[in-house]
Amino acid sequence: MGSTYRICVCFTRKFRITEVEPPPDIKEAFTNYSNGGAHMTADQLHQFLLDVQGESASTVPDAQRIVDQILQKRHHIVKFTRHGLTLEDFHYFLFSADLNPPIRPQVHHDMNAPLSHYFIYTGHNSYLTGNQLSSDCSDVPIINALKRGVRVIELDLWPNSSKNNVNVLHGRTLTTPVDLMKCLKSIKEHAFTASPYPVIITLEDHLTPDLQAKVAKMLTQVFGKLLFYPETEFLKELPSPEELKHRFIISTKPPKEYLEAETFNGNKSQKDKDSDEDVWGKEPLKPADKDITSVVKGKSGESQDDEKDDSEQILQSLEPPVYKRIIAIHAGKPTGTLKEALEIDVDKVRRLSLSEQALEKAAETHWMNVVRFTQKNLLRIYPKGTRFNSSNYKPLLAWTHGAQMVAFNMQGYGRSLWLMHGMFRSNGGCGFVKKPDFLMQIGPSGEVFNPRTKSLVKKTLKVKVYMGDGWHLDFKQTHFDRYSPPDFFCKVGIAGVCDDVRMKKTKTKEDMWTPVWNEEFEFPLTVPELALLRIEVHEHDMEKDDFGGQTCLPVSELRQGIHAVPLFGQKGEKYNNARLLMCFQFA
Repeated sequence: MGSTYRICVCFTRKFRITEVEPPPDIKEAFTNYSNGGAHMTADQLHQFLLDVQGESASTVPDAQRIVDQILQKRHHIVKFTRHGLTLEDFHYFLFSADLNPPIRPQVHHDMNAPLSHYFIYTGHNSYLTGNQLSSDCSDVPIINALKRGVRVIELDLWPNSSKNNVNVLHGRTLTTPVDLMKCLKSIKEHAFTASPYPVIITLEDHLTPDLQAKVAKMLTQVFGKLLFYPETEFLKELPSPEELKHRFIISTKPPKEYLEAETFNGNKSQKDKDSDEDVWGKEPLKPADKDITSVVKGKSGESQDDEKDDSEQILQSLEPPVYKRIIAIHAGKPTGTLKEALEIDVDKVRRLSLSEQALEKAAETHWMNVVRFTQKNLLRIYPKGTRFNSSNYKPLLAWTHGAQMVAFNMQGYGRSLWLMHGMFRSNGGCGFVKKPDFLMQIGPSGEVFNPRTKSLVKKTLKVKVYMGDGWHLDFKQTHFDRYSPPDFFCKVGIAGVCDDVRMKKTKTKEDMWTPVWNEEFEFPLTVPELALLRIEVHEHDMEKDDFGGQTCLPVSELRQGIHAVPLFGQKGEKYNNARLLMCFQFA
């Protein structure tokens, strides 16, 4: 008989985290600005901030505060004890996403132009927790969107099963409803946690006139004085974000049918008509005065039962007009031809909604009409109906045509949503991004920006990827590879107009939790104002690469010099530690 042999193969796990030296560029900068010394003073750091980082507004006290913060955090040296930064301290500062972010965290755009001059962070079916067909409806995704800085919340309104109240749900699907009042209270509570600028509530109204009246009552009760409504039936020009701080705006189609005050009980006396005119006539209520419900109820301050009953009757008769009255931005979908739908009315502004397919068609045949329309009016683009899984479309076509409300399924994920997140990191993440001037300009012969015209290169963005760190703190040791450290590579590219789109990648660094690439890329840009820098990190695998983080940054907001770039997960959640060290320069 033959002998049987057993072979045991043992694998040694290699998970030791090695300290990585600062990149050569940082060593050189430290040597130059410390004059070859062992420490960099606040004065020397200030000079570095001016020369390399392009921070022209930086002062010596600013630099001293940075020095104090770093020494306190790294060495527990008390404030006001004058010490300088070592090379390791300097590297720590540059690699800190809190102290040295790639874009400014403050609002810095002009916020005094009409709303039509801004891209606005817009949600689609904001109440859905998942897919478009069978997921639950809830106020939780609304709250999450508001905390992210979303400024447009969409609610679909349908009668409940008893036809006596209003639910929010995706109609004619298996989605479970959520109560409208619950959504409105959550909107009010969380509206301004991320931004002080207005929240626009777009209503998809499938209600009867009596339920529209009920919605009017809910809206005025919940938002009160914070509810903006115009002094006239139509706005001739949209107010600015600055004017509308901490206000709520309702946008929907005007009701087809509503009870006019004059029809109450069939006939009215002249006295009654005069009384109604005080409320709805020549001197309409100003937006900041008092909420509509209290005005209608507070007829004379008398407390007798008969006066109370009469007041309630008048309220019921007025509520349908109240619903129409509180619609600040009238909306609609195209009913005739696209060209007719895009016609401009000099006496009023409105909101038009187009599907992503309708926009593609309009961009082919009526691009000029689209751009002109968006200079005065609001254009909302929404996902096509076949996106059952709550996926999204590429937003650049809409932005290049001036569309303000590019409505996205915020509960979804994917590269299109990453671009949306990236765009609205602009301007301090306040949810309003000033459109480029060229989208608002009209030439002497009425010409406007043509998104299809090939342009010359305006500037070239140079991006250097030095290194990455922090994954060993955010992931388990075996997350990427069971037996060894990960093999990371980085993809860097541009999303923008067609001529600017490209993607490049670094070499793969094997078995390194802290990969060092030191690779530089150049991106010529024809429309840098609408370009987004795409950054992704992946871990190389023989079968399928693992995801290691991503971010998108608006090119127009990038700060020159060396900065720490925080990374985000697939659904847009920020990692606690994973980040890249990169350098940005413009030529």
